[in-house]
Amino acid sequence: MSVQTVILASPRGFCAGVERAIEIVERALARHDRPVYVRKEIVHNQLVIKWLCEKGANFVDELDQVPDGALAIFSAHGVSPAVRETARARHLHVIDATCPLVTKVHNEAKRYAREGYTLLLVGHSGHEEVEGTMGEAPQHTILIQNEDDARFINVPNPERVAVITQTTLSIDDTQAIVGILKERFPALVVPKKDDICYATQNRQNAVKLMAQRAQLVLVVGSKNSSNSIRLTEVAKSLGCESYLINDAGEVDPSWFEKVECVGVTSGASAPEQPVQELLDYLKKMGARKIEILEYVKEDVDFAIPAELQ
Repeated sequence: MSVQTVILASPRGFCAGVERAIEIVERALARHDRPVYVRKEIVHNQLVIKWLCEKGANFVDELDQVPDGALAIFSAHGVSPAVRETARARHLHVIDATCPLVTKVHNEAKRYAREGYTLLLVGHSGHEEVEGTMGEAPQHTILIQNEDDARFINVPNPERVAVITQTTLSIDDTQAIVGILKERFPALVVPKKDDICYATQNRQNAVKLMAQRAQLVLVVGSKNSSNSIRLTEVAKSLGCESYLINDAGEVDPSWFEKVECVGVTSGASAPEQPVQELLDYLKKMGARKIEILEYVKEDVDFAIPAELQ
C-alpha cells in the first residue's frame, strides 16, 4: 500500500433531515410504552437501522403489518396520500418524519397539478421518495429518469409543463436533464428554489474538489442510499476511481495500488462511526497525513414535531 495522504471531506455524513428523522424515532421510543412501528427504513443506512432495532423500533414494509390503532412513523423519504389514507382508516397514531425538503417537493407537485400543469418528475423509479411524490398527483406526473426520457417524452400541452426533482440526485445529471427539457418546452416552469437537497449539493461539491487531488475516493454509506451512490458517480465522472462501502471491513487492499492520496466522505444518511473506523484502518495501513477539506459549514436545523418536543 502506497497511501500517504487522506483527504477527509467536510461536510459529510448526517444532514439535518436525517438527524431529525432519527431523533423522532428515538424520542418516540423513549416517550411511549407501546410498540413503535416505522414504515420502511427511516433513513437508508443499515447501521442506523440496526441501532434503532436494538433500541426497540419495529421496521415494516407496509402499514398492513402494523396493528390497528398502533403508533407508526413515516420515514424521511415521505409517503403518498394513499398511505396517509390507509393510516387514517386503520386509526394509527402517526408521527411524520418526512424531511421538510421532501415536503417542499410534495407541495410543489400539488400546486402545479392544481394549476393544470403536467409534472415532469426527475428521479429514479422505485425510490421511496419518488413513489411518495408521484402519489400526490399521479394523473399529472410523468417520471423522467434520464436524458433519453427527456428527449422523447410527450405531454398533452407543451405550454403547461413544470419540472420537479428527487432531492438526492446528482446535480450535474439533473441540470443536463432539465436543460434538455427547457429546449423542448420553452415555457417550462421550474421551482424558484432548487429541489436538490442542500446537503446533497454540498457533499457532491466537496467530492469534486477532492477528486482534483485524490486518485481514489471512498464513500461510506449503504448500497440503497441514493445520495451516497451519487457521490461515487461524481468522483468517477471526474476520472477518479470510487467505491461505496458500509465500513472498513469492505475495503479491498488492491484498490490502493499506486494510490498516494485517498479521499474519504460519507453520504447524508451515514453515521460518523464507520468513517472514523475507516480512518483508523487507513492509518494502520500506512497513511501518515489526514487533511480536512472544508467546503462549507452547515448550520441547517429542522424542528422536531410538536408532540415530541
